[in-house]
Amino acid sequence: MNKVPSPGAGSTLVVKPHLSFWEIWNMSFGFLGIQFGFALQNANVSRIFETLGAEVEAIPILWVAAPITGLLVQPIIGYLSDRTWNRLGRRRPYFLIGAILASIALFIMPNSPVLWVAAGMLWILDASINISMEPFRAFVGDNLPSEQRTSGFAMQSFFIGTGAVVASLLPYMLTEWFGVSNTAPEGIVPDSVKWSFYLGGIVFFLAVLWTVMRSKEYSPEEMAQFEDNAEREEFAKELKTPAAYAENGKKQMRLGGILLLIGAALTFWFINQNLTQDLFILSFGIAFVGILMIISGLLQVNGRYDNGYVTIINDFQDMPLTMKQLAGVQFFSWFALFSMWIYTTAAVTSSIFGTTDTTSALYNEGANWVGVCFAVYNGVAALVAFLLPVLAKKTSRKQAHAISLVLGALGLASIFIIQNHYLLLLSMIGVGIAWASILSMPYAILTGSLPPSKMGYYMGVFNFFIVIPQIVAAAILGFFVAKLFSGQAIYALLIGGASLILAAVLTLRVHDKDDVATS
Repeated sequence: MNKVPSPGAGSTLVVKPHLSFWEIWNMSFGFLGIQFGFALQNANVSRIFETLGAEVEAIPILWVAAPITGLLVQPIIGYLSDRTWNRLGRRRPYFLIGAILASIALFIMPNSPVLWVAAGMLWILDASINISMEPFRAFVGDNLPSEQRTSGFAMQSFFIGTGAVVASLLPYMLTEWFGVSNTAPEGIVPDSVKWSFYLGGIVFFLAVLWTVMRSKEYSPEEMAQFEDNAEREEFAKELKTPAAYAENGKKQMRLGGILLLIGAALTFWFINQNLTQDLFILSFGIAFVGILMIISGLLQVNGRYDNGYVTIINDFQDMPLTMKQLAGVQFFSWFALFSMWIYTTAAVTSSIFGTTDTTSALYNEGANWVGVCFAVYNGVAALVAFLLPVLAKKTSRKQAHAISLVLGALGLASIFIIQNHYLLLLSMIGVGIAWASILSMPYAILTGSLPPSKMGYYMGVFNFFIVIPQIVAAAILGFFVAKLFSGQAIYALLIGGASLILAAVLTLRVHDKDDVATS
């Protein structure tokens, strides 16, 4: 297993230097472009799917390729970037590769001729965004000392919010300010959406290129000299002997077998009860994890443990305590966000604008207003991003995050009782505060518990607790909306509000190793 080089004989550990405001700005600027792509995807993909003929209860299953892609891509990219060092550095090569692929996907997606092509392009787009995004989280842990990490992730939140504001507003601005058509014949995506995606592709590439060209990275030798890194390296767990690997392999085989049986039993029950096929995502997912564990166990029992696959599975098994505690917080936070991204367009157009006709001007006006709402919550996130470190310093990072999540829950749930679409902007204030905190506080808390030699990998694994709730949401929200709520999408937003409350409660039990160092 690769480790960060140890200091040479007689070497003295040094304190990691503080970076200036503009150095943190440059290393975070690429997130402006990443969020352009992410926001265009979140605000418009359901609209594209409905335009191409998808029924509202089928939309979650069409989204599921995106989180599954993240589940696979992020830990692999993190693992590879931990072991990369070339002319561009450790993380920056992946920033650039992802930006190129995502920009191409943004140009192609709104021109999809049929629904299955659009779903496939969502898969490619999300994979490309993940390739760029995952190393950015590790980038902060690599470059900033403990007392600057909260501010570093807050800077990322600022650019995420700023990029999302403009990206979410693009269809509205192109229509209202430049006269670009906001309607189109049945089965055709309007020009306002197409041109938004084209502009997004350009901004994505240029913003990431700025970070690649204007930031630096520490070499492996420099990283090994930092005192903070040496302290955190104690969290890197390794099995030492063939016997230890064999015993660990047996445990993984037993656990994998249990998960495989549970997945198979659930699948049989879903089929027997004639339940919606969306639920198969859950049962197949559980069975698939079981198979992965069995394979890893077999490899270790047979002495074939010196490979990346076994390392990835074992490191997941041995994740730090703080990371395990944050897993529940992330799960319920992102379940709520995914319910919002999937169902806000359908909820607002049907419950407030009073139409489900995707070819009507009223529907497209409502869909554009959702873009405005998304722009508002992202704008709020950008504005409060730098206030969160202040709140965290006066209270704690855990308390600041819990407060933010409760405000988000109130904002999301309030949509249920709103009839005037202008009042939705007030709801988005609470959502924006929660969004700013979700993008910064969990990462700031997590980084202090991660070994530097596995920073990229564990940041990728942390994405599991963003992706898994999205898969669960895709599996069950369509079922709930169709079977329990008679197709009324607004109820999915109420579920999201309750999920944020639960995330806030779980936040208070997290152990933050260096909370006193917030700044």
